[in-house]
Amino acid sequence: MHLRRAGPADAETLAHLGRETFVETFGHLYPHEDLAAYLAGAYDLEATREGLDDPSQASWLVETPAGQAVGYATAGPCGLPHPEIQEGALELKRIYLARPAQGGGVGGNLFDAVMDWMAKQSPPDLWIGVWSENLGAQRFYARRGFQKVGEYGFHVGRTVDREFILRRRPAF
Repeated sequence: MHLRRAGPADAETLAHLGRETFVETFGHLYPHEDLAAYLAGAYDLEATREGLDDPSQASWLVETPAGQAVGYATAGPCGLPHPEIQEGALELKRIYLARPAQGGGVGGNLFDAVMDWMAKQSPPDLWIGVWSENLGAQRFYARRGFQKVGEYGFHVGRTVDREFILRRRPAF
């Protein structure tokens, strides 16, 4: 697998992969209307392009040797609803791998690339939102120093999921 920083030319690939991996991972949980509404907003092509043009954000793609995108991550200014978020705090906003790419350390390498980029920005804290039922991700983040510090309602259409807010204080 090849890991690289995504650029504006990757907007269509990133938006498509985002939709596909979200549906693959969570699509079975939501009514069709709720899922469609969420996907239309969260993976809008123009919004994805704007995010890739924004210097305060960064995205990465994981590709097979043949160049097929099978995973991605996006990080940027923290948008989680927590009273202790300070100016300059960063959030791992999304990290997904297609099922065939899972295992073998690919996700760990992607996560490490994001954390390296975030640490270079010298943020006061690093933040992640994670679904309350995603126990595997919670264990993964806990092993990497993240602790639960709150929770909130994550909207997918009219469905509201219980989401945990995790924080790690950087060790500079």
